[in-house]
Amino acid sequence: MMRNRERATPTRQPGSPDLRPVAEAPPSVRESQPRNNQELPRDRSQAILEAAKQVGALLKRKGHRFALAGSVAVYAHGGSGHLQHDADFCVCRSDAEAVADTLAEAGLTVRTPPEDWLMKTTCLGQDVDFLFELAHRPVTTDLLARAEDVPVDSVHMPVLPPTDLMRGLIEAFSEHYCDFGPALATARALREKVDWEDLRGSCGDEPMPAAFFFLLERLNVIAPREEPR
Repeated sequence: MMRNRERATPTRQPGSPDLRPVAEAPPSVRESQPRNNQELPRDRSQAILEAAKQVGALLKRKGHRFALAGSVAVYAHGGSGHLQHDADFCVCRSDAEAVADTLAEAGLTVRTPPEDWLMKTTCLGQDVDFLFELAHRPVTTDLLARAEDVPVDSVHMPVLPPTDLMRGLIEAFSEHYCDFGPALATARALREKVDWEDLRGSCGDEPMPAAFFFLLERLNVIAPREEPR
């Protein structure tokens, strides 16, 4: 049972990826950089992408069941390269301990926050979240089985399909949270790949999702729903 504390970070095991914080670069890279007191600005989106690739490759190498989610998954399906906040992975709660052990063996510190639906780590200076729930629904083996093997930049890994990505965004709407901006950008980017009728059937009767579908129709992102005669 994981507790709400940081794990001790053991020595990196042979065969584990060489995970460096963003502020650190390999010697060959450091030698080629300009020798002055002014560091070049860093691309936050590229740093998040690199962290996702490192962690995804590690999980895949160790044979864990997982799926990339969040803004990096949207990017993998053809969405914007402007990534938001962190990298997200879905794992089953029953696999959390094994995943945490793998991360710790690779030299990454695992944190268990007060929220009991995720655990966190930091890779290459970027936050990486491991989600046990999406919009209050548990991550299941069926959900992970629907993941598509997609190239994330240069690394192939299982990625949540567009319909499940949109479902997670839409089902998160409530009276306390109804920021349509990020979901609207994702809907525009992935609209040709999403099964909108499936989403309407699963969550379209709730007030906030219904309002979002109405907005998508008015903006011509999706076609209006045909009413039965």
